[in-house]
Amino acid sequence: MRILAIGAHPDDIEILCGGTLAKYAARGDRVTLMIATNGNVGSATLTREEIAAVRKREAERSAAVIGAELIWMDFDDEFLFHDRPTRMAFINAIRRANPDIMFVHGPNDYHPDHRICGEIAADCRIPVTVPLIETEYPPMDKVPHVFLMDNIGGVGFEPEAYVDVSDTMDVRNQMLKCHASQDAWLQYVYGIDCIEFSSKLPVMRGMAIGAAYAEAFRSLPMYPVSGGPHLLP
Repeated sequence: MRILAIGAHPDDIEILCGGTLAKYAARGDRVTLMIATNGNVGSATLTREEIAAVRKREAERSAAVIGAELIWMDFDDEFLFHDRPTRMAFINAIRRANPDIMFVHGPNDYHPDHRICGEIAADCRIPVTVPLIETEYPPMDKVPHVFLMDNIGGVGFEPEAYVDVSDTMDVRNQMLKCHASQDAWLQYVYGIDCIEFSSKLPVMRGMAIGAAYAEAFRSLPMYPVSGGPHLLP
């Protein structure tokens, strides 16, 4: 299968579904990471251009851990908006990945970039199949199934399905460690360690299914629903 995970920022995907993506990759599925914004305000010492370049290199290293392709959208951090040019860029990028399954942010996550990114991605799932919407990449031949990723901290998210990621948690953490500048930023702003903080949610979700670690998802509750939990690894 072809798997596309769409995150608002570098490291969002690893935090919310990195273990699941590692399982897909390990069994031979084609995994693509699509990152909407470039992290260009996430530093107290570097310029916008410098930190954006750092974040891209880190994202490339993270994707390489599981042999995934990276699609770097390069929108400004903290200023993602749902307008026509942005939607067209998303349609083109999704067509490039040509996924059977998409993982996107949910509509009530804490960060506006998360919410907007998920909204755009979900709203593109049908237009990607429309021939008269012309982009660099050709239209897809079917509507991909969409899974909503958990919210940061699990706040306001009711899981429908779980993936036991106990056996891929180390790989997920290896991916996250590639984002060293984000860890430094979180230390500076919030005084938290990225690995330690982000591991609490998989522990909590794992408790629900008697596993050491798990990641939680919901199918997008909109017509057409083209799949279900059986598509998870």
